This record gives sequence, C-alpha cells and structure tokens, in this order.
Amino acid sequence: MIPGFTAPRGADWPRGHQASRALPGWHRGGGGPVYRARWHRGHPPVSMAGSLALPAALLAALLALASPSLTPTHQAGVCAFYGECGTNPEVNVSLVPSKVPCLSNTPARVASGALLALLRSVCPELVRGDNDTTRVCCSYGQLVALRLSVGLSGAVLARCPACARNFANLYCHNICSPDQSLFTNVTRVADYALVPGARAVLEYQLFYRARFAEAAFASCQGVRLPATGGYAIATMCGRYGAQLCTAQRWLDFQGDKNNGLAPLQIDFQLLPNGSEPGQGIAPLDAPVWGCDQAPSADQEPCSCQDCARACPPVVPPSDPPPPFRLGEADGVLVICILIFAVLALVFLVAVLCRRGTAEVAQKPRGRGCSERAGDAWHRALERAFRWWGTAVATHPVAVLVVAVLATGGLSAGLVTLRLTTDPVELWSAPGSRARQEKAFHDRHFGPFLRTNQVIVTAPGRPGLTYDSVVLGTKNFSGVLAEDVLRALLELQDTLAATTAWAPGAGRNVSLQDVCYAPLNPTEPSVGDCAVSSVTQYFQNNGSRLALTALQEDGKDKGIVDWHDHLMYCVNSPLSFKDITALQLSCMAAYGGPVFPYIALGGYRDSEYTEAEALIVTYSLNNFEAGDPRLEWAQSWERRFLQVVRDFQRQHGRNLSVTFMAERSLEDEINRTSGEDIPVFATSYLVVFVYIALALGEYTAWRRVLVESKVTLALGGILVVLGATLASMGLLALLGLPSSLIIIEVVPFLVLAVGADNIFIFVQEFQQQSQREPGETREQHLGRVLAQVAPSMLLCSLSEAVCFLLGALSSMPAVRTFALTAALAIAFDFVLQMSGFVALVALDNRRQEAGRFDLCCCCGTGKGGPGRAGARLLRPFLERYYTPLLLHPLVRPAVVLLFLFLACAALFLLFQVSVGLDQELALPEDSYMLQYFSALNQYLAVGVPTYFITTGGYNFSSANGTNAICSSAGCDADSLTQTIQLATLFPNVSYLAIPATSWVDDFLDWLNPMGHCCRFHQSGPDEGEFCPSTSSDLNCQQCLQWMRRPTAEEFQRFLPWFLQDRPNLQCAKGGLGAYDTAVSMDANGTILASRFMAYQRPLRTSQEFTAALRAARALAERITHTLRRVPGTDPAFRVFPYTVTYVYYEQYLTVVYEGLVMLALCLVPTFAVSFLLLGMDLRSSLATLLTIAMVLLDTVGCMALWGVPYNAVALINLVAAVGISVEFVSHITCAFAHSRQPTRVARATEATVTMGSKVVAGVAMTNLPGVVVLAFAKARLVQIFFFRLNLIITLVGLAHGLVFLPVLLSYIGPRPRVPAGEDTAGDRAQGAGLVLGNPYFKDTEKDTEKEKDTDKDKDKEGVSGKG
Repeated sequence: MIPGFTAPRGADWPRGHQASRALPGWHRGGGGPVYRARWHRGHPPVSMAGSLALPAALLAALLALASPSLTPTHQAGVCAFYGECGTNPEVNVSLVPSKVPCLSNTPARVASGALLALLRSVCPELVRGDNDTTRVCCSYGQLVALRLSVGLSGAVLARCPACARNFANLYCHNICSPDQSLFTNVTRVADYALVPGARAVLEYQLFYRARFAEAAFASCQGVRLPATGGYAIATMCGRYGAQLCTAQRWLDFQGDKNNGLAPLQIDFQLLPNGSEPGQGIAPLDAPVWGCDQAPSADQEPCSCQDCARACPPVVPPSDPPPPFRLGEADGVLVICILIFAVLALVFLVAVLCRRGTAEVAQKPRGRGCSERAGDAWHRALERAFRWWGTAVATHPVAVLVVAVLATGGLSAGLVTLRLTTDPVELWSAPGSRARQEKAFHDRHFGPFLRTNQVIVTAPGRPGLTYDSVVLGTKNFSGVLAEDVLRALLELQDTLAATTAWAPGAGRNVSLQDVCYAPLNPTEPSVGDCAVSSVTQYFQNNGSRLALTALQEDGKDKGIVDWHDHLMYCVNSPLSFKDITALQLSCMAAYGGPVFPYIALGGYRDSEYTEAEALIVTYSLNNFEAGDPRLEWAQSWERRFLQVVRDFQRQHGRNLSVTFMAERSLEDEINRTSGEDIPVFATSYLVVFVYIALALGEYTAWRRVLVESKVTLALGGILVVLGATLASMGLLALLGLPSSLIIIEVVPFLVLAVGADNIFIFVQEFQQQSQREPGETREQHLGRVLAQVAPSMLLCSLSEAVCFLLGALSSMPAVRTFALTAALAIAFDFVLQMSGFVALVALDNRRQEAGRFDLCCCCGTGKGGPGRAGARLLRPFLERYYTPLLLHPLVRPAVVLLFLFLACAALFLLFQVSVGLDQELALPEDSYMLQYFSALNQYLAVGVPTYFITTGGYNFSSANGTNAICSSAGCDADSLTQTIQLATLFPNVSYLAIPATSWVDDFLDWLNPMGHCCRFHQSGPDEGEFCPSTSSDLNCQQCLQWMRRPTAEEFQRFLPWFLQDRPNLQCAKGGLGAYDTAVSMDANGTILASRFMAYQRPLRTSQEFTAALRAARALAERITHTLRRVPGTDPAFRVFPYTVTYVYYEQYLTVVYEGLVMLALCLVPTFAVSFLLLGMDLRSSLATLLTIAMVLLDTVGCMALWGVPYNAVALINLVAAVGISVEFVSHITCAFAHSRQPTRVARATEATVTMGSKVVAGVAMTNLPGVVVLAFAKARLVQIFFFRLNLIITLVGLAHGLVFLPVLLSYIGPRPRVPAGEDTAGDRAQGAGLVLGNPYFKDTEKDTEKEKDTDKDKDKEGVSGKG
C-alpha cells in the first residue's frame, strides 16, 4: 500500500529522498544575500511589485521622516556606508554571524591590488575598463564576506547561471557599488563602541526600479531544488512559498533581520517605471540577464527545467481517446443492438419459413467412417466399464482399501505443503518484468521501507481564525489545536519509549533498532528516526510547543506562539530558524525537513493551516524474508498497533484515529481466513445434508432407515475431499506451493462435478432397480455403470483438460489453482469409479439385506432388491415444464430472450471494471477500511516512483552527465528534464513532483564558488576529503573553475559527495539524500542508480495500472535517448519502480490472458465432446455455444452486481467452464443418444431424464453451499465466491435447462438409427451407450404394479428426490 500519502509508501523520506537539506543563509556583511526570508505585514497579500511601490510623494514624506541626515548626499560616486562595525546588537540569534557596515556618506574608494582582483571574481560587473579607475564602497573584509555568501547561494542557484549572476549582482550593487548613495538611504544607526565616532548601520532603505527587481526575480523563479523536486524560490520567500512569491516578497524576505541570517534590516522599495522618489535618489536599474541568456561566453543559458523561457514549445500529450460513440449514442450499445437485431431477424425468418410444416420423424443418418468409429469406441467403453463395475462390485472391500491407501499416500504429501500468503508470490510470476525489476532494485538499494501510519482528524470540531502580528490572519482547522498536538506528542512519546518482544531473537526491540535513520544509520538514537509529523516542526518537544514571546514588528506588538511558528514552517520547511521572536527551527528532530504535503492532509491549494488531517508516519527499515531483523520490525509493528489502538480508545470521543502498519493487510487477511473457516465448514455441512437426503429414494415410512443414503453421501463427500487432498499432496511433493484460494475454491468445484456424477450414477441405479433375467447383483451394477460412466468421463475429461490448459497462465495463483483443479477432478473420477462404486455395491447389499443405513448391524430383516420410490422433480419436468418450454410459441421467445441476454451481456462486458482494490481484500469490520477511506479523502501526494538506471552507462563522461542532469549545459531531453516535462501533465503521466537528481546536486556540490568539495593539499590527510565545516587553511577546492569533472575526478569525488552530511556551509551534501541512490562496485563503477519522483494521488486499481503503463512508456523513451550517448551498452535501460508495481502489473495483461485462457478452455470441451459423442459436430457445437453464452452472461452479471474482473475472478471463470460442462454436456449427450423420432421429442426426453439429475446433482449441490458464503466476513469471499458462484450456478442452470433444450430442438442432429428399432448387432451387444438408450430406460411403467402393491401394504408413501 502506500501509505500515507500515504506518506509515500516507505516513509516520507524513503531511501534516496533528501533526508536533510540544510540550506544556508547567504548574507555576509552589509546586507548581502539572505536565503530565508520574511514578509512585512505592511505589504498587501497578493500584488505585483509595481503596485506595491509607494507613490513618489509618499516616498518623499517617508524620507523626510527617516532621519535624512544619515545619508545627506545622494549622488554618483558617493557611498552610504563602508567597512565593518561589528555585529548587530538587536540580533540575538544568528545562524551565520555577520557584521554590519559603518555609516559613511563619503566618496567611493579606489579598488586596487587584492581588492580589485577579488572584485573581478565576485562582482565583475563593477569593474571598469583597463583604462578607467574602478571605485567601490566596500572594504576587502566586506568583499570577502560577500564572496562567501555568493558562493553559498551558488550552491543552489548556480544550476541557472543567469539567476545566480543576477542574484549576486543585486548584492554587489548593494554593498560595493560606487554609486551606492543614489539608491540607498540609511534610516537607523547605533554607536560602535570599539571605534570612537563610528556608527554601525542597523537599517536602511534600498530603492529599485520595479522592472529591475521583477526581471531579477523572474530569472530565479523557476530554479529547481533537485533534492526535493520543488523550487528554490519557495525557501526564499517565507510563508508565501513558490506559488505566492513576488519580487517584493522575495526581497523583503532577504532584508528581514529576524530570519536568522540577515545582520540588519533592509527596507526594499520598488518604484514603478517613471516614478521618482526625489531628494536626489535614483532607483537602481542595472542590466539583468534573462534566464534564457548566457551571462558570459563560457556559460550556458539556464535549462528548460529551471527556465520556462528556455524550453522548446511543449506539445501537450494527446488526450485519451474519447468513448466510442455513433452520433450521440454509445457505440458499443448500438453495435450490440444491431447484432441482436440481425440475429433475431435471421432466426425469425428461419422460423417463419418452417411455419406450418409439422416436424416429421427424421430419417436416420447414414453411417460413415466417423460414425462407425464412434460406435466402436463407445462399445469398447461400454464393455470396459461393464467389466470394471462388475469387478469392483465383486470385490468392494479390496477396492476400498486400495483407494484409501492410494489417497492417503498422496495426501501424506501435505506435510511438505507450503501455504503462500504473500500477494507478490500469489499474483506476480517470478519471471515477470515487475518481479525482475523488484529483484534488481532490492539487490542494489535494499527493500522498500516499511510504513506505519496514523491519520488523526477532528470531525465536527470548529476551527478558529488566528491573527498573527508577524504573518497576518490565517484560518486554523479544528484538528490544528494545541490539545490535539499535545495528544499527538503523547502518542509519539509512548511509541518512542515502547519495546516489543521478538520471540525468535529472544530480545526486546525498540524503535531505534528498526527505524530508518537517514543521517545516522549505524548507531541511531530515537531522535535520529525518520518520523514525519506536524509536531516535528517543534522537534517533538512539548516545551517548544508551549513557548510564547513578545513580538515587535514596527509599530505592531503582540504575542507569538506555536501558531506563528507553524504558519511559517509549512511554507518554509527547510528553515533552521523562523522569523518570529520564538526563533525556532523548522527542521525535524532527526535533521531532515518535514514537508507539509506529507504531514498534513485535506487542505485546499496551499492553505496548510486549514488541513483536516494530521498524518504521522514511522519509516522502518525493511529486510528480506529469512533475515532475523525482519521479525524485529514485525514485532515492533505489532506493538505499534496495540499502542495506537489504546490511543484510539482514549481519544475516540473527540478525535477520529485511523492507522495501519506494514503488516496490517496480511494480518487482516489471515484473521479473516481463520474467522471464515466456520462459514466454509457450515457450507460443506449444508451440502452434505442435502446430498444425504436427496440421494435416498423412499417407498414407505417403515423403510426410511433402510432406504436412506447418509453413509453413501458421506462416502461421496469423502471422495471429493480425498481427491482434493491427494491433488494438493502430490503437488506439494513436487514442490509447488498452495494458497488459501485453492483450499476455498477447489473443493467447491470438485464437489459440483463429483456430486453430479454421484447423482447420475445413484439415481440411474435406483431407476433401473430391477435386474435382467439371469443377472447377478454385481452384473447389474456393472451394467448401470456402463450406461452412465461415458457421460461422466466426458465431463471429467473435458474439465481436467480445460484446467490443464489454464495452467498455462503466467500468474502463479491461477496456474497452481488450475493444476490442483485438474488433478482433483481426475482423482475424483478415478475414486468415483473405484471407491464410490464399491460403496454403492456395499450399500446395495445392505439395502437388500434390509439393514439400517447408519447402523448396518440392525435392520428390519425384510430385504430384497430395491424398488423405485415416488419422485417429484422428474414428473414435474415431464408433465409441466417441458411441454411449456418446448411449446411452438414459447421456443422462439426463449431463443430471442437468450439472444437478447447475450447481446446485453456483450455490452455489459465493456462496463466491467478491471482490478482489485485493497479494500476488497479486507473484512467489513477491519480497521484498515477506515484507514483507506481516510487515505483516499486526505491524501496529498502519491507513492514515490523511482526511475532506475541499470549498468552499462558512463555517468562520468561529459556526454553521459549532460544526458542525465537538468541544470545549465545539460541536454534538453535529459533524463531529469524529460521527467520534469512529464509532471506538467499529471493526468497523463500520473507524476506530480519531478525527480530528485543526485547528478545535479553532485555538480552543484562541486561548484568552486562554494565550500563543499575540498581536499587537504598537504599534511597527514593529504588528498583526503576536507569537510565544509573545517576551517583548515590547507584545504583546496576540488575544481578551480566551473566545469564538468573528468572521469577520474568523477569517480574520486562521488563517494565523498555521497557521504557528506548537509550543513549550513554546504547544503548539497549527499548523505541521507543520495547515499543509497547510487550502487557502485569496489572500483567505483556505477552498477545502478535511481531518481525519485512522486506520483499524484492514486485511489483505484485502474489508476495504479494506468500509472504503471505511463511510467513504463516514459522510461522507454528515456532509455531510447540515453542509448544514443556514446559508450552506452546496448543492453542498458531505464525502468520505473515502485512498491505497487508487482501487484498491478497483472492488470496490464489480465484481460488478454483471460480471453486466451477461456478460449483455450473451450477448445478441449469441444474436442472431447466431438470425440466422445461419436464425432457429432452439431451436438458439440451446441455444447460449445451454450458454454460460451454462459461465460458471456456471467461476465455481464458481474458488471450489474459490481464484481470486478481480476485474477480471482478469472479463477472463478475458469471454474465456470467446468461447472457449465456439467450443466450442458449431460443433456447434450442424452439428446444425441435419444431414439425419439423428432428433435422436440428428443429434447423433451433429454430434459426430463437428465434435467432432474443436473438440477439435483449440480445446481442443488452448489446453491446451498454458495448461499452460506454470503455470511462470510471477508468481502473477497462475499464478492468473488458468493456473488460470482451464485451467478455461475444460476446462469449455468438457466442455459442448461432452458436454452439448451430449445436450441437442440432447432439444430440438434438427426438420430443414428430408425426410431424404435434396433439392429441385430445392437441387440446382441445389449442396450449399449450409443445404439440403445440405457440412460433413459423408463422404469415408471415397470414399477406401477409394485407401487400398487406397496399402497396396499402401506398407504402412506414417502416422497424422495427424483
């Protein structure tokens, strides 16, 4: 599942995600660049900078009030301040200590020597020509601090050279411009005690022309942060984030002394074009490079990912094809109506052409080679079964012993049975693409993290409006209240302190033993664990949540508390210090950021404070099966569930708490399976009771105990059970695992097939209760078996071959089910022909001896051959049903009705949803249902999707690097650029957040303007990595100028980058973000790497499947592009991976595979029918057509009853073919062998004689057991076993007993022999299967006299099932 976003499945900081992104401040010395920002309440919430600028008159008034004497001279060549005057006494906490400038409204100084050289490097735009004197308003110390700030900003902005240059140029002018006083007005100073007479500048105004500020802002607005997939501007605009940021807010944030980085207050005034402030002030309007321009000849324009203006025209992907329509109507519906109209017209014309012509007795077919071969085959079958039946009846005990021993021996294989419950093993083939890709991912990067999640809401609880003295007015939802946050802290403190007993390891397991700790993976403490929660904005510290402080914001004063801090952090989660007087960090306790779209849910747009849900996510390390640490994680998760349940009970009155653990889904499925065992047991018991009652044929009350068949019914059930166990045992011996679905479905299937055969045999034996002259009891049983066994063989063989072909499926569960079912049906037939025949022989002896059924040592003492009892179903079929069904006016109506149903089902077939949502696998009382409901309602982001590169690609070459990265100089169709463009169309690509890129951050980390990549030049650590926190002067930059690293440098520096912990001095360190995103061998060769993007929220299996399809198409396009890079292995590829793909890959092919499988199942059904019916083409085609219509109508009913199509449904549809054979083949076989003169008469006879057996043996053995399943707790059982099996049974019964007789009455084959006449050879052969009619020997008249005698003896007869 995914969590929680699920926090992306595997936690909000999965392996490869940026675990800590310490973005430094950039201001050093006199108003240099500042990364964090703050906004002034004086500015309107949303407005362009031009409209924010004050009119000239108002500006003049402000200047008059702002101590103009501090900057009395505003003219070219004059400074407003110069040099350094210590730190600002008004700034108590500064993340990067910086000095403020000294007030100095004096002429600019000449730059020469070291100062000029440094100026050429840091601010080249201020350097005059060789023949001109360069003047500046900054000292060497100020310029050094500015260089450091520009270098720090370059770590983030250097990927877009124009933005980085413009941003640096802003502060080069602010600090060093020789015309500084023209656009600067100092408003507040303080005495600098260390230098008499010196005054430190505490606040000043900067006047910019609006177009200059807007252009600079526009060049940086689209620059990305590869580590997060977001925008750099989002971290530079305070509470506004990227969406609401403007040039004014951007600059205001830089000039806020409360942001922890700016040493003094800067008031930026943006003047509209044509507006002048007066008093000699001239707004700064310096040249600005557009992001699609190169600042210098040796630099590149910004890439498309960072600059929309640099992008080629993007052609939106084509929308999915619209629904097929003909005019305004549904196209499929129109076609189905036309098909029905054409078929109905053809049928009615054919009927009308034959109207008035009475059906005459048909002439027998001539006997060709095929007929003679078929007759010979059936005579051979009849002789073989007659001999076998006689032999078994003669030695029933021996046969039973052999059958029991053989069944027990095969069933003994169950001791080696492996029961598969892992959904991956059930539905994804080991050789499937998704499984292979999962194995590749796990081999190189480890298994996906385990997610444990809690979602807290407060339904019905009112919110409040909070007026912040710093951040303005915001609405807070009811769940964002202090008592709720404290309750959440209490829960997290309990979980942090709890331990769980791991029996296998024999030890207690705590959170730090199993948690994912990205920045301290070796020896983590509880605080190092990656826990995503809104309370992490307070570092999970209740004292910080309770903090308040007096806040002064100009003339406004007020108290700030946790509301203010939260308002700031949700819009600037990467900040180490907020802009309030609280001065708290937004970073989580474990060192990484908490993004609001992970910790909050149910908000609109970016109004995070209106979120309706709080999401807490615990990310645990995952391990392969067999690793003892896996038990640790599972044990802690079990304890996690207990703690959260206690929390739910404690706060259930006020809060809605839903939750899940990684183990929850499997736990719930296993729990349900155990709870539903009594339901399945009851189902089998009901079927057993029915068979026991229905098999008996009672003639009188006094003979009930003699004529009952409870023991025989029990034997039939044991035969079915033995066949199932033997098949599972044999497959277990062969090493094939089983599953719960096999245990639940196969017995039902075999029972449906086996019970039908039992009823056919037992009832035929009861109807032919009178022996022929000179016939022994054993020969009598053999004769009856010879009459019915070929039909039983026809059905069993068709079904077994059908299921064997079903074993060609690629899905393991379907394949194992098909093999088990095929073997079970085969074993069931063998056991019926042996063990059950022996039981019938013994039961017949008992009945003739007049002994009781359940107690054979007692009896009435009055035996003799059995006599036929009264029947209900057969007389009903004969007297009422078939005359009505085969009435000349009813038959056409029946055909038209079933044609209509088939065409309607064809239309509904396209309405069946494909997939299996996780909720359906859970019981109705599962706590997981509430969790999934909350997840779907409040989910803000989807699961992370990795784009993984295999080996064979040279990342270290310049061409290889440029084909991956997305910064300046990278290819327009690079990997990350292609993914970023895909996120522009989330409805097509299903991607919402671009991929993080270790290559881009590695290139930024190498930037010589920063202090990230350095090494020791000499000493004991010569050549070793020098961290950015080191002040050792012996450290040298890895690269001396901005360029692509050589192959040797790439391999040398990459391991340093991956192990460098991010900090304020170097935000681009790869530890926690990328240390597990690159897999290398001992030689430094990259074997695999991954780039993580986020999907948009996905809620249905259809969306998950479409997302998989789209991701694979995108990866194929990237693969094709990267293979063009020189030196790339032709076998190299890029593939997408997320934890859900192994579950949803099956739905890419399940429709096609299902159609092929069902078609293959119909082939043996037709072939076996054709062969065993004496190569009777018409009867075989009628069988095939009816079974196909059963399947079609079943799928149509699935659409009406909300049963989705998936692998579980496919298993049931394959089983439906087998059950349909039972409904259809017996009646078709009876029709083909009937000797009645007309088709209608033959259809009547077949329906009467075999219909009762089909109803009693198939429908009535299925229906009672299926109906009981409606009371199962598992929704999977209710939908796919109750609903679907009920549909299959009813639809099969309707087609077998209604449509098939009518169809045969129209198109059935002619009889093979003259009506009522047997050949001499036939008479010599006996009443054989084909030439006689042994199935249908009517014993009604033969027993009339016996019935009359019985009535004289006992006037109260007992009715039994016919």
